[in-house]
Amino acid sequence: MLRSALVLLTAVLMFAGPAEANKIFVTNERGNSVTVLDSQSWEVIATFPAGNRPRGITISPDGKELYVCSSDDDTVRVFDPETYGELHTLPSGPDPELFVLNPAGNPLYIANEDDNLVTVVDVKAHQVLAEVPVGVEPEGVAISPDAKTLINTSETTNMAHFIDTSTYKVVHNVLVDQRPRYAEFTSDGKKLYVSAEIGGTVSVIDVSTAEPSIAKKISFAVPGVLPEWLQPVAVKATKDGSRIYVALGPANRVAVIDGASDEVLEYLLVGQRVWQMAFTPDEKFLITTNGNSNDVSIIDVQAGKVLRSVQVGEQPWGVVVAPD
Repeated sequence: MLRSALVLLTAVLMFAGPAEANKIFVTNERGNSVTVLDSQSWEVIATFPAGNRPRGITISPDGKELYVCSSDDDTVRVFDPETYGELHTLPSGPDPELFVLNPAGNPLYIANEDDNLVTVVDVKAHQVLAEVPVGVEPEGVAISPDAKTLINTSETTNMAHFIDTSTYKVVHNVLVDQRPRYAEFTSDGKKLYVSAEIGGTVSVIDVSTAEPSIAKKISFAVPGVLPEWLQPVAVKATKDGSRIYVALGPANRVAVIDGASDEVLEYLLVGQRVWQMAFTPDEKFLITTNGNSNDVSIIDVQAGKVLRSVQVGEQPWGVVVAPD
């Protein structure tokens, strides 16, 4: 009996093989390209052109379409993640910077920095569904887990705008600190984190009630780093909400925050001018883009350590990891 069980276990392990790697896609804002890395070897496996000033990047839930904001081309380019060939473009409005896909994979919500709109695009029909007026210089976008609420942050108005996705109307505005850049929901939909780059804070907004309100503001302090260098930009939350990660721009640090208390636990030293971040699907690793050192940092999430840096293109900006 024991011998049979061992034979069966050996066969299972042989057929299971090593875990399959995921592709990591990094936009290079000044390099006008996308760099592709392998999540097992962490080596660069491809680079392809992506239009002028590529910034925001995301991928469809089925992993078949890669979306890139070509900001200076005023368009969203759609690529095949396997061949890297351009499939088509999508209308976006002027200067698309960041966007978010509906969890179902359609539509795409795009922040247009130059005309104070959020453009809603049907990615199948390649048509604009709506244009939502928001504050001045819209940038960050996030969608609630139930897909009923879209968030847009306006850099100059200093607000998080709550948009009803069924009517495309702004239903709430929450004033945050100066120059909000990014928004991130927890997976249970109860909290929203909004970073303020110049304000130097992250607002924790309670969205579990009818009227969203700021429950707490998180500030940062790193020995030897000037306060004006502590500029929160990207925010990422683990699926269980236990950890929140905040990229601190020119401070070259990622802050690790306890998701229950919203207190800073530690700071991880990464590359220069850390900007955007993305988890691997298993959340074992967090990848950061570092615009001034032209590299990405690989963070071991469980160990709380930076494993290595990998050189990519010129001024890396956005990052997304292909799904399993």
